[in-house]
Amino acid sequence: MKRLLFPIIALLLGAGPALGQDEVFDSHVHLHAGAESLDAYHAQNAADGVEATGFAAMWFGGPNQARAGDVAAMRAAHDATLELASANPRMLPIATVHPYDGDAALAELDRVAGLGFKVLKIHPHTQRFDLADPRVGTLVERAGARGMVVLIDNAGIVPNDTVHLFNLALAHPGTRFIFAHMGGLDFRAWNILPLARTADGLLADNIYFDISGTVLLAADSPLEEEFVWTMRNVGIDRLLLGSDFPQLSLARTLAALDALDLGEEEAAKIRYGNARRLFGLD
Repeated sequence: MKRLLFPIIALLLGAGPALGQDEVFDSHVHLHAGAESLDAYHAQNAADGVEATGFAAMWFGGPNQARAGDVAAMRAAHDATLELASANPRMLPIATVHPYDGDAALAELDRVAGLGFKVLKIHPHTQRFDLADPRVGTLVERAGARGMVVLIDNAGIVPNDTVHLFNLALAHPGTRFIFAHMGGLDFRAWNILPLARTADGLLADNIYFDISGTVLLAADSPLEEEFVWTMRNVGIDRLLLGSDFPQLSLARTLAALDALDLGEEEAAKIRYGNARRLFGLD
C-alpha cells in the first residue's frame, strides 16, 4: 500500500491529519473519566480529521481500577459505561471483572452479559493475576458460554504472556479471544499459529488480535516487513484496529496502518470488516 511513508518518529510523536479512510472501528478505547474521556476522544478525532464508525470502550485502565475485592465498584462502572453506550449508538461497551473474585466475578459477568455487553477485558499486568491460575480459565470459559469475546493484554510486559495466552486459547476452544497488541515486540512468537493449525484437533479458530501500539513501532521501521509477514501468518481476517486511547490516537494508528505494505482489501478488513464480523455490528 505505502501511500504514506511517515518516519517512525512522526508516528510516535504525532502523525499529521487524517487519512480519508472509509469505515473504521476502534476496538481499544479507554474512558478513564467516563463522559469526559468520551468527549476528549471525539474532540481529538475531530481535530485530527478522522471519524470512528464505531468503537469499543472500557472504563478500566490502571492499577487502581478493577482490583480484586472491589466488585461493587466494577458494577457501578459497568452501569455508567452502559449508560454512556445507550446515549452513544456507535459505542460498544466493554466489561471488566477480576478473575480472583471467583463466584462474585462470575455473577457480575452473567449480569453484564444479560445487559448486552459483548466483550470482557482482563489485564494480567495491571490487575496482577497469573494467566495460568485456574480461576482465569473458569472466567473465560463462562464468558465464552455467554457469547462474550475476551480481550486480554498481550504487550509482552508479563513474562511468557504469549505462551500462557496460547495455552488458554487451546484449553477453552468455545471462547473467542482478542490478544491486544499482538505480543508487542514479541509478535514473532505468533508465527507458530500456521503450524498449530496443521495439528488435527489442536486449535480452535478462536484467536484474534488487535494491533494497537505495536503497529506504530513496526511501520516504517526495520521490523515492518516481518510484522506484515506475521500479520498474514496469523491471518488478516483475525486482526482488528485499536488506538489504545488516550495513550495513543486513532489518527496515528491509522497512519501507521496506512504506511504498511498491505493491499487495500487487507487494510479494509483490519479497519472495519473483521470487527463487523466478530462483534456482529450489522
